[in-house]
Amino acid sequence: MIGRLAGTIIHRGLDQVMIDVRGVGYVVHVSALTSQSLPRVGEPCALYTDLLVREDLLQLFGFSSLLEKEWYRLLISVQGIGSKAALAILGTLGPEALGRSIALGDWSAVKAAPGVGPKIAQRVVNELRDKAPSIMAMGGDLTVEAAPVIETEEGAVAVPKAPRPAPAATPKTNFTAEALSALTNLGYSPTEAAGAVAQASEDPAAVDTAKLIRLALRLLAPKD
Repeated sequence: MIGRLAGTIIHRGLDQVMIDVRGVGYVVHVSALTSQSLPRVGEPCALYTDLLVREDLLQLFGFSSLLEKEWYRLLISVQGIGSKAALAILGTLGPEALGRSIALGDWSAVKAAPGVGPKIAQRVVNELRDKAPSIMAMGGDLTVEAAPVIETEEGAVAVPKAPRPAPAATPKTNFTAEALSALTNLGYSPTEAAGAVAQASEDPAAVDTAKLIRLALRLLAPKD
C-alpha cells in the first residue's frame, strides 16, 4: 500500500497531478479543493494517498490531510459511491462541511456535488450518520498535512512551509472534537451529539469549546 508520496510536481490537471519521486512519475487523482491547494509545477509537494487495485487498473488518489483521506474511505464504503463520486463530494464540501452535513441529515448539501443524485445523497447521509461522529471526534488530530520532502546529497530534507499568521483562536475542528467528547461523556449518543454540535457550530457565538458545548446542550435540552 502506498500511503504517502513526496516529490516534485511535473504536471497539474483539473482533477489530477503528476509527482516525480526519484525519477518515477506518479499520477494522483485529487479533489477540486485539494487541487487548488497544491503548489505550482516544479515545486515540492506531498500527499497522503489511497491505492485502488483492480484486475486491469491501478489508481492513486491523493489527499492534503489525513482527515480528507478518512472521509474518502468512509464515502467509498457506501453502495453506489465510487472514487470519482467521493472526490466530487469532498471537492464540493470539504471534510469539515461534509461532517456537518451528514450530522445534520442535510442530504441536499451532498447532492450539490457533480454527478451525485438525490437517492445517492440520501444514502450517504443515512449510512454514514452513525459513523461520522467518530471521524468528527478525531478531526483535530487528523488535520495533519503531508509535509513535502526533497532528496539532497545529504539525505531527505523536509521543506518548511511559508509561515502563516497566527490564528486568533483554536481551529473549530478542535472545538468540534472536544465538544463531541464532552457530550458523549454526559451520556448523549454519538449521533445525537454530532447533530447538536454541527448545528451549534454554525452559530457565530461558538468561538470556543465551552460556548460550543453550551449551545449544543441547549439544542439537546427537552422541549416543553
